Amino acid sequence: MIDLRTLREEPDRLRASQRARGEDDAVVETLLDLDERRRGALSRFESLRAEQKSIGKSVSRASGEEKAALLDRAKELATQVKSAESEAEKLAGELDELLQTVPNIVEEGAPHGGEDDYVVLEEVGEKPVFDFEPRDHLELGELLGAIDMERGAKVSGSRFFFLKGVGARLQLGLLNMAMQQAIEAGFIPMIPPVLVKPESMQGTGFLGAHASEVYRLPEEDLFLVGTSEVPMAAYHADEILDGAELPYRYAGWSSCFRREAGSYGKDTRGIIRVHQFDKVEMFSYCRPEDAAEEHQRLLAWEKEMLAKIEVPYRIIDTAAGDLGASAARKFDCEAWVPSQGRYRELTSTSNCTEFQARRLAVRFRDKDGKPRHVATLNGTLATTRWIVAILENHQRADGSVEIPRALRPFVGLDVLEPIK
Repeated sequence: MIDLRTLREEPDRLRASQRARGEDDAVVETLLDLDERRRGALSRFESLRAEQKSIGKSVSRASGEEKAALLDRAKELATQVKSAESEAEKLAGELDELLQTVPNIVEEGAPHGGEDDYVVLEEVGEKPVFDFEPRDHLELGELLGAIDMERGAKVSGSRFFFLKGVGARLQLGLLNMAMQQAIEAGFIPMIPPVLVKPESMQGTGFLGAHASEVYRLPEEDLFLVGTSEVPMAAYHADEILDGAELPYRYAGWSSCFRREAGSYGKDTRGIIRVHQFDKVEMFSYCRPEDAAEEHQRLLAWEKEMLAKIEVPYRIIDTAAGDLGASAARKFDCEAWVPSQGRYRELTSTSNCTEFQARRLAVRFRDKDGKPRHVATLNGTLATTRWIVAILENHQRADGSVEIPRALRPFVGLDVLEPIK
């Protein structure tokens, strides 16, 4: 959540951030008013409580009329203290509830605007030119015996699928290659739980505007994660980390689940927008002052992975209005999809600054011994969707697909051949 000190000392930063996101900046005045009233009520409570303690000590030494007067005052103070405490708690609750709805402060330099206002930072690789009519990934997947949407829908419903044969081998090889790269870069590999408590989901900012996209099991009061970012962010909740050991870097391999609410009619063909997929996700805890540099490192590791699958892609700086609630800045890597004649997102990396750490109470102790909130960052290394870009960009006229050289040892094949 937003740092109250920043709110008090730099309210214009939050106002500007809200406007950049296309949100109402009037919330800043409401927050400031609630904070001032809460602090006033707390001050009154502490002052009255101090007087109450002082009178309590004096009663035992007094006698006669003086003692009676002190006892009367003690009764008055007991009522006033209870009232002031109740008011302070009520205002603190209102302030916290409103703070939970306010998104992170956008990093300076991020583009303003909505989904279409991104800025292209870099284009990498040459788009393939085919001397035949290229097939889309689903047609290729069916020719190769790799993707079965029909039986996925029969078993589970729309937007579900089976990866089988070389399709399963391709995904396992891809994710294993991503995990190996992460380990070589110093990440600790993790296979986290995919069911989390509400406080974990809330703490990472996924129960706000996008709550409708999250699967919930009401009887257990648990949520299915849409990314392993959630359990990895909550992994150190309510802990104080060793500042000398930062950054802490984890790489989580998990299945991910998204309801895709509001996407009716979009990308219904194939495996671009589905309810279940697998992903390897990087997650980093670092000092706030190091977060911008760490963000660039995560992006560089994503680029390293994309180079291994040999597909053309571009990097975009996501506009403020298209950022998630927790992100202060986000870079997306989008691969070229020949059948659609456009770029589609394969990875994203977000700098969430101290936003998630404040909600989850993740801090570190530096040399001075004073606890401070860490910054958290996340970035995708590979997902099921990468199969789309690999199949379409490396296809041949006969429907076979050449495996990128770096991926071959992990798949165990050089070429995927159509089934007979």
